[in-house]
Amino acid sequence: MVLKTFGWSFAVTAAGLVAAILFGGWTAFGIVAILSILEISLSFDNAVVNAGILKKMNAFWQKIFLTIGILIAVFGMRLVFPVVIVAVSAQMGPIEAVDLALSDKDRYQELVTDAHPAIAAFGGMFLLMIFLDFIFEDREIKWLAWLERPLAKLGKIDMLSVCIALIILLVSAMTFAANAHQHGGTHVDKAETVMLSGIAGLITYMIVGGLSGFFEDKLEEEEEREHEEEEKAVRQGKPRSAVALAGKAAFFMFLYLEVLDASFSFDGVIGAFAITNDIVLMALGLGIGAMYVRSLTVYLVRQGTLDDYVYLEHGAHYAIGALALILLITIQYEIHEIITGLIGVVLIAWSFWSSVRRNKRLAAAEGGTDEKTEVASGV
Repeated sequence: MVLKTFGWSFAVTAAGLVAAILFGGWTAFGIVAILSILEISLSFDNAVVNAGILKKMNAFWQKIFLTIGILIAVFGMRLVFPVVIVAVSAQMGPIEAVDLALSDKDRYQELVTDAHPAIAAFGGMFLLMIFLDFIFEDREIKWLAWLERPLAKLGKIDMLSVCIALIILLVSAMTFAANAHQHGGTHVDKAETVMLSGIAGLITYMIVGGLSGFFEDKLEEEEEREHEEEEKAVRQGKPRSAVALAGKAAFFMFLYLEVLDASFSFDGVIGAFAITNDIVLMALGLGIGAMYVRSLTVYLVRQGTLDDYVYLEHGAHYAIGALALILLITIQYEIHEIITGLIGVVLIAWSFWSSVRRNKRLAAAEGGTDEKTEVASGV
């Protein structure tokens, strides 16, 4: 099971490390290895959240997620995205941006650093909306019940999450963005840029998330209708199929996953510049890490881990909320990637431990019930 799920990740790791040695020797090998670990540590919560969505998709779309999806993740977000940032921020053509990335790495890093406020605002708002919509939903299983119960009641207010997100964006634009960090330790006013980017992130979430949710609901309705009419259709020799609708639903959920992955990758891409400004080594290291995140997502789905450890999804969403706030804070202040990664790991580990304790309590309760039944029956 492990080899089948992580086989491609192992192969990509070997190929990537060999390519790093050929490109820049053992120094490059070390840099790529460090970047891979950085990406995995920062994106473990991404894998847990992805698994919660991916388990609703069939095996075909899970394969699409691991093939086409990984190409988008590696080449799109880890290679093309940094170049696009430079091209847009410096108002130059993509070919010029690529040439700059390869020939003048220091200048390239400066341009990416200067574009960070816009990146952080977009990604921060997208991730914040994911977190807010999660905690304001009334769920049957609650992890931190003392907090989640009152928040679920507040969630009945229409558009509450959007209002809170906009308030946080406004406060960020008036505080952090007014003294945004730039290369060389300078600070400039980026309030307008942060507002526009943050609103763009909010709109992106509402469009992609709304469409995926709409088609998911349509799919569930169609499945219920199909189940009711199945016997009649079989008797008539004309079995019905919901393949087309399932395709639409799966496509928009796949699109949602890709945008989600893009938002998670922002901190990894920016953090990578603290280690190297070589775009080739960056793509190799982050690409290897992204592959493991993809494989881990599929592993969690196929093992049913989220069903066995019910609080993992809660911990991942709290980690998302923390990451969203960290991204907004980094508009002005530098926060080390180790801190960002540790917060996510601690929250997920805490939720896993809570899940284990819950399972033990349930097992003990069931054992106690069985013993009482045996005594009552005279066994």
